[in-house]
Amino acid sequence: MSQFGIPHVFQVQETQRLSRNPLTTKKVFALVFYSLLTGATLLGQAPQSNQHLTLRGVGTLSGQAGVSPTEVGLEVQPYHPGHNAADVRPAMTSGPAVPLVPLAPPMPSPQAVVNPDPGFSGFPGLTHYDQRFAGTGNYTNTQFSLEPPDQGLCVGNGVVMEAVNTALAVYSPSGTRQSGPTALSQFFGLAPEFVRPSGPFGPFISDPKCYFDPGTQRWFLTLLEIDINSANGAFGNHSSLLIAVSQSSNPTGAYLLYALDTTDDGTNGTPSHANCPCLGDQPLIGADANGFYISTNEFAIHSNNFNGAQVYAMSKSELEAGTGTIVVHINAGAMPTPDAGGVWYSIQPATSPSAGEESSGTEYFLSALQFGPAPTDNRIAVWALTNTGSLKTPTPNVTLKNKVITSENYTQPETNAQQKSGPTPFRDSLGDVDPFEQLASNDDRMNQVVFANGKLWSGVNTTVIVGGVPHVGIAFFVVKPSVSSNVLSASMDDQGYVAVANEDVLFPSIGVTASGVAAMVFTLSGPNYFPSAAYSPISAGASDVRLAGPGIGPEDGFSGYASQGSRTPGVARWGDYSAAVADDAGNIWIATEYIGQTCTKAQYNLDKTCNKTRTQVANWGTFIGKVPACSGADGSGDVPGKNGGSARFDLHEDDCDRQQDSADFSDPGSGTDFRSTQVNSVSRDNVAHTVTIAGLGTNNGLPVAFTIVAVDSSLVPPGAFSITLSNGYINSGNLLDGSIALH
Repeated sequence: MSQFGIPHVFQVQETQRLSRNPLTTKKVFALVFYSLLTGATLLGQAPQSNQHLTLRGVGTLSGQAGVSPTEVGLEVQPYHPGHNAADVRPAMTSGPAVPLVPLAPPMPSPQAVVNPDPGFSGFPGLTHYDQRFAGTGNYTNTQFSLEPPDQGLCVGNGVVMEAVNTALAVYSPSGTRQSGPTALSQFFGLAPEFVRPSGPFGPFISDPKCYFDPGTQRWFLTLLEIDINSANGAFGNHSSLLIAVSQSSNPTGAYLLYALDTTDDGTNGTPSHANCPCLGDQPLIGADANGFYISTNEFAIHSNNFNGAQVYAMSKSELEAGTGTIVVHINAGAMPTPDAGGVWYSIQPATSPSAGEESSGTEYFLSALQFGPAPTDNRIAVWALTNTGSLKTPTPNVTLKNKVITSENYTQPETNAQQKSGPTPFRDSLGDVDPFEQLASNDDRMNQVVFANGKLWSGVNTTVIVGGVPHVGIAFFVVKPSVSSNVLSASMDDQGYVAVANEDVLFPSIGVTASGVAAMVFTLSGPNYFPSAAYSPISAGASDVRLAGPGIGPEDGFSGYASQGSRTPGVARWGDYSAAVADDAGNIWIATEYIGQTCTKAQYNLDKTCNKTRTQVANWGTFIGKVPACSGADGSGDVPGKNGGSARFDLHEDDCDRQQDSADFSDPGSGTDFRSTQVNSVSRDNVAHTVTIAGLGTNNGLPVAFTIVAVDSSLVPPGAFSITLSNGYINSGNLLDGSIALH
């Protein structure tokens, strides 16, 4: 609706068919910002044009990819429009944006940096060395050097998949690599990126994302692609989204490979948009029970012209089956925004940790709303694509709505992230003419969105003022959406900030379990920290920052060095995003960029890979961690005393923090006064809804062993409590009052 409550209806929805033809690729890193709309906006059904679906082929991850032992050629990924945040800012609006009423940047209280939670585990993921040397056979030594990695992560069936620019790998939960690093060009059956020393050039690919679908047990992988001139590497006039869908629950098995034309110049069944041929930058993915969704930022291939966000919706079941899939293409960039001259950007679709959460027939999205020159905003947009069940029919009829809601303040980061001083042997080898690098904080677009426990979770980079000094921080949002009688409603359920005094945090991604337990991953960096992997549990605000994967050296990559062609000298590319996802056991997996290596100038001069921990021109790494699912029991109340009257109990048990476990029991009629001192074992019966706790304690100051059995009062009312002590005391009974909750 307009600001005056008048509904807007627009015929800007096209329908295409997925094309599965052999396509070429190029890589694109773009950062975008544009304006957002006030109220709920409806998007009407538009005429559909179909494009023939052809099977491109089958890919597989089976086997272990080799790694080239010697670095030959130092070619880096070519620049393209939108590659840097500085390029994208001017493209953010189609005209002069109307500045908002001035708002103050956020000034939150900082969090402390603490150790990870008990039970946390993690391992190093893919590195720049892995990415550069991924590929076997004809793909050996054909990868460009790339910054940043663009973190992808998906987890299911006890397997972890990681995707980065431009390689992927599969791990066991303990970090044992089961497959990879596999070059993405090799996996998708494309020509190699660059055959050294002088070509030919292969397609330009970038911005990987992966997703494990809990309902169908299938793995999805997406990638941006741009055609190029194979002789000289110049950009061509065609782009695609590449989509891979596994044919089983095994991520190292066979995948169907598709391509979706995103050129949007009126050819090959695409709509005709201004300034195209175009590319679909930074593909964002989501899914519900019915569909698979991709949102892109559409840039002209040969200029910085920006057409705004494009949303693609397709039947998930038909993708998995390999049948003719109709793709509904919605040009969200053509919709008006609340700020004159603004253009919608980075509309993030949601994924869900459980199949039940995504079965309503509505797919939700979030997007940020800061457009143009306005320094700070206090709005975000909630989106809903309704009637997604129609995607599996020959005539899909979905409707996209949005609603703008008030949020806490956030703003385009005005500074970049600092990092702790340390050895930079590549910089030294360039003659020490470049400044010590900062990390690019990019912009305040919306990051990964999760729909869990009836809520949407996401976050953005923002400036935060801590101690009077601007730093890079994070604003996060928890939104409760609903659609009733075709009307979208939304309210802010929780929001807050992550900030660390004297340090910077950037690129958030929130993983959420089906029950709503959440943890946010990001990079921590600053004068006292090398770029590190960190996370913060989210519950009624953000908890202290957990240092998950400590960095051990500074960023020392080509993208921030002027002598290497940097367009932002002194500022290295970083991110562009992190990833977090919950598995079916309730653990939350996190992944982000960090620096997991260091070496001196002398070591580098002897071996430019520093024992295969970096390459000559870059040293980024990734860290993968598991925040454990924690079961527990809490309760207090009264049960009948053994000799009459009542006995009082208090119980707290947490699998992830046993040091805080406690159990107290007092039965005055029998002279029993028990206090636990140590919990030795805990077992659960999820059918009977009981927990059994055994350990040591004291009764009236004398040592005893104990066993307690507690029954959840909400699931088996009124609940029950029993205790057995080694001195012969036994008591059990239903609760007279109070409660017991197992979680």
